[in-house]
Amino acid sequence: MEKKHEICYIDILKQEVKPALGCTEPIAVALAVAKACELIQGKPNKITIKVSPNILKNGMGVGIPGTGMIGLDIAASLSVICGKSAYGLEVLNDVCAEKVKLAKELIGQGIIEVRVADTEEKLYIEACACNLNNNVKVIITERHDNISYIELNGEVISVCSSEQTEEVTSGNIDIQKCGLTISNILEFVESVDIEDIRFILEAKKLNSILAEEGLSKEYGLEVGKTLYKNLDTNLIGNSLMTYSMALTAAASDARMAGCVLPAMSNSGSGNQGITVTMPVVAVAEKTGASEEKLIRALALSHLIAIHIKTNLGRLSALCGCVVASSGASSGVTYLMGGNYSQICASLKNMMGNITGMVCDGAKVGCALKVATGVSCAIQSSILSLENICISSNDGIIDECIEQTIKNLGVIGREGMCETDKIMLDIMINKCN
Repeated sequence: MEKKHEICYIDILKQEVKPALGCTEPIAVALAVAKACELIQGKPNKITIKVSPNILKNGMGVGIPGTGMIGLDIAASLSVICGKSAYGLEVLNDVCAEKVKLAKELIGQGIIEVRVADTEEKLYIEACACNLNNNVKVIITERHDNISYIELNGEVISVCSSEQTEEVTSGNIDIQKCGLTISNILEFVESVDIEDIRFILEAKKLNSILAEEGLSKEYGLEVGKTLYKNLDTNLIGNSLMTYSMALTAAASDARMAGCVLPAMSNSGSGNQGITVTMPVVAVAEKTGASEEKLIRALALSHLIAIHIKTNLGRLSALCGCVVASSGASSGVTYLMGGNYSQICASLKNMMGNITGMVCDGAKVGCALKVATGVSCAIQSSILSLENICISSNDGIIDECIEQTIKNLGVIGREGMCETDKIMLDIMINKCN
């Protein structure tokens, strides 16, 4: 692989795999609010937030770190009190009990309003903050941490879009122009200097800490903790599959319930970052894989998840667990000595199995879907290592792995648009 392509792939990993504190939809709202409040230079009298339906869907029911509360309003309020845009997706890193108290009081003052934006964008956040001196509008699009537009007192002071960027530069990469394919990703993973991708071990570190937190305390539905304590019973057994499910679900339990520890995200999602990482870590631990093999497997699983997600889009009616657990399955297959055709088989087995899993918003129940995705990932990997692959006669599966990925993208982007609308309608009407 040419050096320029290696650098591009490394930059993709650095852009798309980064720490995030809290579910990234409400955190992205908090980021926009933090930036707006910094620019008005003083306490805001009014904050109006407009978000795309998909942002609203994923912000309604998920825990906000350190608050014991759910929703975009508390995320925005907390950001007014302690948010710092320089922290990026860790914008609420300075949260503490006293600041949570102040944020709750601010909500009671009624200065924060959240609406659905009139937009076709899947990922769109507009935060307007004003006081007697200034009026600021901040817009986030394309990525959860991409502040694409800033307006101060009616004057546009910043416009940035990845589509406007001709050159590939670290931190603002147009992934679709980088030639990601399963074949190219595998070539990169096997040939790159190990020191150039060692940073991916930070994903293991952060997400393993989250898993330990979920196993040791009571978070959400306690899916991971419950599976873990039953490993030595006759109910599920202490297998590689159940151990992987327990670790991954435990990290999701903690994150979705509002744990104040960061996750290493993938493609703007902490849950996806957890699901891409922890099964590979669990299998490496169980099989005694070397650190170098683990690093390369993690780079593979994360890049494949990014590749699939790029075809699908940041937010859709298709659960991100489908993407993330497919990446994990490929990483596990590689870790167990699988070759290119077996990695492709594991991905096809995944897409022929759980493609229909829908996203009905971020919430503690996501840990159940994570556990299901991990179970399918290990199953698909085991089958692929025996050279068992779902037929191209089946459903959306094509003989070509790249076309299969494109088919999945069409299902999520286009085929499930009406599902997305109906899902949100059900969720909103349930709350009224």
